[in-house]
Amino acid sequence: MASSNYYFVIVGHADQVVYEVELGGSTGQTVSASDNRHLNQFIAHAALDLVDEAMWRNTTTYLKQVDKFNEWTVSAYVTAGGLRFLFLYEHLPRTGEDGLKNFLTEVYETYVKLLLNPFYVPDKPIRSGAFDKKVQTIARKCIL
Repeated sequence: MASSNYYFVIVGHADQVVYEVELGGSTGQTVSASDNRHLNQFIAHAALDLVDEAMWRNTTTYLKQVDKFNEWTVSAYVTAGGLRFLFLYEHLPRTGEDGLKNFLTEVYETYVKLLLNPFYVPDKPIRSGAFDKKVQTIARKCIL
């Protein structure tokens, strides 16, 4: 199977983007310039209503597949505080559904550690190189 591109976004309480990254291929590197960036953002924000509905129907934080747009599938993870972690993919990662769940769970744990930083303001965009590096490391371990 050809390498796939993935898009991960953390959406805040007022539906604003807190963090986003495009991951691609088998290299584990961030895709810097993608023609699909605006399409990915559109798909993710279109899925927010479905995520909000699904989070009230489920008792778990990992909501699995919540939406599909053409070849893109959206899976979601909702935190106890109401943040939405959305993961878009064309093909399920090589590690399957469990790898995707592990990725989202580990990124959430990394986000919680970031919240402990007194200089980070919740719901503001994350501009930390260390956070980026940690997300890429988790992606290489869990989904790439």
